[in-house]
Amino acid sequence: MPDHTDHRAAGAAPDPAPSVPAVPAAPGPAADARAFRTLLRGLRVWDGELPTFAAERAPAEPLPLFRQWLREAAEAGVPEPHTMSLATADAAGDPSVRIVMLHDADEHGWHFGTHRDSRKGRELAARPRAALAFYWPAVGRQVRVHGTVTAAGPKESAADLHHRSTGALAAALVGRQSQVLGSAEELARAADAAWERARREPDAPVPTWTLYVLRADEVEFFQGDQHRRQHVRLNYRRSADSWARELLWP
Repeated sequence: MPDHTDHRAAGAAPDPAPSVPAVPAAPGPAADARAFRTLLRGLRVWDGELPTFAAERAPAEPLPLFRQWLREAAEAGVPEPHTMSLATADAAGDPSVRIVMLHDADEHGWHFGTHRDSRKGRELAARPRAALAFYWPAVGRQVRVHGTVTAAGPKESAADLHHRSTGALAAALVGRQSQVLGSAEELARAADAAWERARREPDAPVPTWTLYVLRADEVEFFQGDQHRRQHVRLNYRRSADSWARELLWP
């Protein structure tokens, strides 16, 4: 039990009246770090029921399964299921990653576009290999793809761009991707001019725009299990002109 005995000496002056509590100081770095860790540990993952994946019934090649999974992600309400992480490396081997859009997936590979003078374009010119990652949390699925990247020719690249939206053309017309920007006002002026031209010239040329195609060496499909017991990982490895399939430990 707490000791409430008054230990003041006889005749000592009484304690001064209690003061108003001071306003606590703003949280410091340590408190911010604790709050951030608490936030991370409290976030939920895969709260609902997830689909099952019978790997033994998977097709002999990865493309049909990839198309099926992307369609099912869209049907499950995953926003922008066609977005993907694209990882490249420069000549020194330093990696970089960013989010881009998938333009197609066919027998030639996984298609995406960018300016060839952008950072990723320069890195692909130096090291023409890349990795892709798709994540669809609503169904607990991810797909990883890596392989060799080739650049399409000017005609095919232009067709890819002009089959897309006016906004995509306007963004491409702005150009100068990854270069240092002087000010937000400079970007606003360039964007307005690009939008006007895109509306006026739907076939406006963008010489630096390039379509890239990743020919996969490996494609891995991951199906999560909400109970964290039996995640399924099925890996496809290209072997000559066919694919070998193998299960991986989670």
